[in-house]
Amino acid sequence: MGSLIPAEDLNLHLGPSSSISASVRDPLAPSSSVSASIRNPLIIPKKEPKLEPLDDLLDEPPVAHYRTPLPFYLNTSNNLNSSSTFTVTPSPTTPITPATPSPTANNQEPVTSSSNDSSNVYSEFYRLTELFRNAFAEGGERNGEGAEFEDSDISRAIVPFNSENENQPFNSENENQLLNAVVSRRKYSQRSAELVRVTDLSADDVQYFRNLVRKTRMLYDAIRVLAIAEDEKHRGDLVPHRRTRGDLKAAALLRQRGLWLNRDKRIVGAIPGVEIGDLFFFRMELCVIGLHGQAQAGIDYLSASQSSNGEPIATSVIVSGGYEDDVDTGDEIIYTGHGGQDKHNRQCMNQKLECGNLALERSMYYGIEVRVIRGFKYEGSVSGKVYVYDGLYRVVTCWFDVGKSGFGVFKYKLVRIENQPEMGSSILRLAQTLRTRPLEARPKGYVSLDLSMKKENVPVFLFNDVDNNNEPVFFEYLLSTVFPPHVYNHGKNGTGCDCIGGCLDGCFCAAKNGGDFAYEQNGILLKGKPVIFECGPHCRCPSTCRNRVSQRGVRNRLEVFRSRETGWGVRSLDLIQAGAFICEFTGVVLTREQAQIFTMNGDSLVYPSRFPDRWAEWGDLTDIFPDYKRPEHPSIPPLDFAMDVSRLRNVACYISHSSNPNALVQPVLYDHNNVSFPHLMLFAMENIPPLREISLDYGIADEWTGKLPICDK
Repeated sequence: MGSLIPAEDLNLHLGPSSSISASVRDPLAPSSSVSASIRNPLIIPKKEPKLEPLDDLLDEPPVAHYRTPLPFYLNTSNNLNSSSTFTVTPSPTTPITPATPSPTANNQEPVTSSSNDSSNVYSEFYRLTELFRNAFAEGGERNGEGAEFEDSDISRAIVPFNSENENQPFNSENENQLLNAVVSRRKYSQRSAELVRVTDLSADDVQYFRNLVRKTRMLYDAIRVLAIAEDEKHRGDLVPHRRTRGDLKAAALLRQRGLWLNRDKRIVGAIPGVEIGDLFFFRMELCVIGLHGQAQAGIDYLSASQSSNGEPIATSVIVSGGYEDDVDTGDEIIYTGHGGQDKHNRQCMNQKLECGNLALERSMYYGIEVRVIRGFKYEGSVSGKVYVYDGLYRVVTCWFDVGKSGFGVFKYKLVRIENQPEMGSSILRLAQTLRTRPLEARPKGYVSLDLSMKKENVPVFLFNDVDNNNEPVFFEYLLSTVFPPHVYNHGKNGTGCDCIGGCLDGCFCAAKNGGDFAYEQNGILLKGKPVIFECGPHCRCPSTCRNRVSQRGVRNRLEVFRSRETGWGVRSLDLIQAGAFICEFTGVVLTREQAQIFTMNGDSLVYPSRFPDRWAEWGDLTDIFPDYKRPEHPSIPPLDFAMDVSRLRNVACYISHSSNPNALVQPVLYDHNNVSFPHLMLFAMENIPPLREISLDYGIADEWTGKLPICDK
């Protein structure tokens, strides 16, 4: 592992600020100099971010204050690997003297206004702030408590704080601290103004950054679903309760703990650890990872006030396809600039070459590539939309044109750089076709359109365009694990809940799980546990109960496919959300004595005890609360049995091994109470895009299948 070599600042290679690309011209003006066209009086200045039509205005989430002192999490390896070498390839221009950057709020370009107007606005803001402070301070004094207020740049909502929990350590039985854990009102350092391009990473560095991004995203998703689940508990309260935005809550807590990535360098080009095709549900998650630093604006750029030569530089754009003048053909995009739009995203005035518009033009001038993230509505997304990273593009030309609404707009032609992996948005479109018309999208290669023979809720495809091996069709498909008869005799006179319409907090089954259900209302796993007790045959709740998630079977359309790298593999045609149930790992359960006999016969056996406790990673809040303790109850003894899959098996048996998997094994009980023989249920550890291979950590080499492990990325 090498040492960190300081990267040269791309700002030092930016040319003089006086030159504007000759390609930017106003067709409404007579042919004259570029500078004259830019000063055309028809261009009315209007500074505003380019809001994507799919994005709602940020509704600040309720936050609370975690008053127990917590160390500020700061790990210098969070953003930069100590072995990474940052190579900067600047444009061959004359270096200039760096300008002193001026502070901006929330990393946004400050809106230019007269000093009088600005002072009036801030004066009114501070006046109202003082009124709030005084009002709540008086309320605290009446209750015998003091009021404490700090500055916050993400949320200004106020929620009650339970003083009884002030000094209690955070653990799985005290999750309401997550909802009440407030982002302290403090000032955060803005993103670095140093532009760098990360290249020549070693294989270890690539794996390091990938794991770092995965861990951060897993933590973000865990906080988000836990915050929403806690919020659901208060919806029936008589006291008015403001709904929690889990995505904003997660981002705020991660930022407070210093866990936002890529803040100490402004990266140009690919972000280490982020792969083309990665999917995101929320804009704030893009900010947390550092892929796109603007919470609402469609153009992310280094502002002129931070740039060494006073010129803005664009680093990424979000293409939503919702603007009337945008044209998106995949490898080429005609991207419309920002400004001049009303609240309905209709062009109502001319745009001006400033802020993000100027930043894109300057990126074209200096040959700096930009990251492109496409956002669009998508069925199955928790937010109703997805954002997919589609790789790097170059701005090859830009011009001023009359838009469809009759107003002047700036247009930019972006061309995708060659030799990159296939775009994630293209894969999403292919998967959508495969779900409904598989033979039209792939005329050759399908061996079976339902390997389960209609046993699963949805068909399981079998695809092989590599060789003539059709082995999976010769096994009988096993829908659920077969246990020995004596397993069901354990606790035969079982009891269940009396919830007629569905389980509620505090019912019998919730108590069996330690007082809280393992799933939120939509069936997403809140946190991993040693074992989860789902409602069983003795419960009176319906099959739609929130505590019957895994026993309802497969809900995503899975495909077993032949791979040159892993032999057989499994992928989904649907987008699988982090924490969602995938399928059960089925087989015929054997005792230790039976397993020894079957091993001598050469049968294929799977040993559940070899699966690592990956369930403990899902919902692990150690980086947020240092005194967090992983769930220990309900507890189960070591799994001392094997599963025979030599004749009966299901789709899970073809999932490949990976030391960095995207799925975990969660023990679940529902049809019996013998904790020594749980069902092995698979849940997603991250958002798994369509057609991306699903992987498990088998703990050791996959001896019984003889296939190679999936290539870790």
